[in-house]
Amino acid sequence: MPHTDSPAVAQPPASADLELAWELADLADSISLPRFRAADLAIDTKPDRTFVTDADTAVERAIRQHIAQERPDDGFFGEESGRDERGDRRWIIDPIDGTSNFLRGVPNWATLIALEVAGEPAVGVVSAPAFGARWWAELGSGAWGQQQGESPRRLRVSGIDNLAHASLSFQSIEQWDLAGYLQPLIALSREVWRDRAYGDMWSYMLLAEGLVDIVAEFDVKPYDLAALVPIVREAGGRFTDIAGAESAWNGSSLATNGALHDAVIRTIETARKEDAR
Repeated sequence: MPHTDSPAVAQPPASADLELAWELADLADSISLPRFRAADLAIDTKPDRTFVTDADTAVERAIRQHIAQERPDDGFFGEESGRDERGDRRWIIDPIDGTSNFLRGVPNWATLIALEVAGEPAVGVVSAPAFGARWWAELGSGAWGQQQGESPRRLRVSGIDNLAHASLSFQSIEQWDLAGYLQPLIALSREVWRDRAYGDMWSYMLLAEGLVDIVAEFDVKPYDLAALVPIVREAGGRFTDIAGAESAWNGSSLATNGALHDAVIRTIETARKEDAR
């Protein structure tokens, strides 16, 4: 069954890194939310034909400057301004995940803030001010969520262990089709109880809250995923690429409550073999 712990569960003390990530989220929200549904929002198209708004660039610029001031020895990787490699610590930022939603006035968007240490996402914060919600995790301290005006609550994935009872968020038919996985998506949709495309970071946060059981997508970059990984894992779930490799760098993702992970991979692999005949 879906499972979210009682708000009475005490959150462990935050590390200095998590406290900085919260500061960055507050900074991002102060810039992005006033630009949401703004009549004068500036929108451009990048070389990869995706959209970028003045809010995307302003949020990333402010975050990058704050990190440079507070953690001058840390590296940086942002969707809009690229990489600055230094040492084994790197902040990975998506200033507005769900830019297409943002520019259409749909509230499903967020700033994604991750700290990667020695190649592993160690801290993740997802701040969705239009939802009045924030989620976060750091390794060993659990996953947490908070609605505006409420106390933090600990998050747990569901206990569903049968695909026939599972809820799937597949993100986008086009993603699966372009990746050559359309038939596996159809096969998976026939195995599960329910399929929807909630989209972007929200699918993964619903998973961490125990309200969705499987999330999978293609054509994703590290800045789309890095902040989500520790939240899903600390909530008790598994996060891999579509083939089961423990990486956010392979261009695909599969996040589940853990109990369903291997069954999802088997269903996808079987359908791919049948489709190749």
